[in-house]
Amino acid sequence: MATQLSEAKSQTELVISWEALPKDFKLEDEPVENTGQLLLAGALRESLEISGFIQPQMLIASNFGLCATVNGQFIAKAPDWVYVPSVNEVVGTRKSYTPNLEGNIPAIAIEFLSDAEGGEYSVKRTYPPGKWFFYEQILQIPIYIVFEPDGGLLEYYQLENQRYELKQPDENGRHWIDVMGLFLGTWQGTKEARTGYWLRWWDQAGNLLPWAVEQIEQERQRAEQERQRAEQERQQKERLIAYLQSQGIDPDNLPPFQ
Repeated sequence: MATQLSEAKSQTELVISWEALPKDFKLEDEPVENTGQLLLAGALRESLEISGFIQPQMLIASNFGLCATVNGQFIAKAPDWVYVPSVNEVVGTRKSYTPNLEGNIPAIAIEFLSDAEGGEYSVKRTYPPGKWFFYEQILQIPIYIVFEPDGGLLEYYQLENQRYELKQPDENGRHWIDVMGLFLGTWQGTKEARTGYWLRWWDQAGNLLPWAVEQIEQERQRAEQERQRAEQERQQKERLIAYLQSQGIDPDNLPPFQ
């Protein structure tokens, strides 16, 4: 299965094919830049899982190899977070994922920047491919997001005419992702001893999808509100009984209502 794609700047014709990962191919071991990236990626998945969004046919992974063969050369790039709506086969573990061959093209790729130069995503649009070129020109991932967690800068790119175009957020500072039916935006706070900026999901009504710790707190608050309501009802009942008794009325032998 092959397609051809011409890159405007280099005028180089690329032949792209989707082939299985060779058995003897060793994926580059690209270590995560810092533990904060693991927390950011995990937090994105956690709220989706708690909300019931994730389905078995979906693929959501972090620092995970996406593969393609370009001009006979096998290439794999690992986004910090990737969402694939549907795969052909649901398996417990994967070493890599080849779009078209194994299922849908990823709908979203996210990079968490850890240095000022932004070397993780490489903005060059020429061959040989950096991540930007690979996602834009080869895989043609519809949405590419670059997040700088230290300063909270979120760059949201959408594929239009085979080029990523920067999109502005709405009045709430969020981006609507139609393929997920959710908003994505930044949020500032603390989770797992990390205080700073995070990427968070909101539903169509603007409700923040909670993390587990937030859900537990919400349930605790609801339980406390229910306890207070029951206590208030108990006190009101006791006051009513005391009043009836003060009037010489036995609360246990009230006349029936006519």
